[in-house]
Amino acid sequence: MPHSQTSAPSDSRAGGVRLARGASPWLLPTVATAALSLARARRSGVAKAVAVPATALAAGMLWFFRDPEREITAGRVISPADGVVQSIMPWKDGRTRVAIFMSPLNVHVNRAPLAGTVTSVEHIPGGFVPAFNKESENNERVVWHFDTELGDIEMIQIAGAVARRIVPYIPEGTKVEQGDRIGLIRFGSRVDLYLPEGVEVDVEVGQKTVAGVTRIDRD
Repeated sequence: MPHSQTSAPSDSRAGGVRLARGASPWLLPTVATAALSLARARRSGVAKAVAVPATALAAGMLWFFRDPEREITAGRVISPADGVVQSIMPWKDGRTRVAIFMSPLNVHVNRAPLAGTVTSVEHIPGGFVPAFNKESENNERVVWHFDTELGDIEMIQIAGAVARRIVPYIPEGTKVEQGDRIGLIRFGSRVDLYLPEGVEVDVEVGQKTVAGVTRIDRD
């Protein structure tokens, strides 16, 4: 992937909600179907029957692809994802893996856990088993590496049983600020964050996290 010295797109840090980049292939056909069926509902029984579920689906899609602005928390490492801490595991090389499970109800835009430079964005093909299963270790994924003040930080976006598309927003070589939007996973999925040796975890299994808000490490 070619190097770029561009910065990640800037965003307001608090207030408001927008739609996630990368939502169009799913959202536009759904909204168009709902709008067309509603427009024809008075003249067609078929359109009227379609209008209710189509409108409900469109509303669900709008909710799923929401991308709220956030006031980014101060701290060395912040959560890259909304969800629930699924596991905290020491790794053979001394790092600690924090796995965050994202249900379809969570915001699915992921954010940079630290400020730094993206040194690698690698797509790895794989399966699509539920992200909460152990077998999801072999799922479709995008592996990120960031050069930060703590050294190399690895983050992995993992597709789930429904999430069949991971959409990176920025390329290798991009400089990011902590909390910048870096990508989207469509529907239920998981994000793994690897903390360097010596960095203590300040979350626990079962704890809810908010991307850009929940601090992951302890001073």
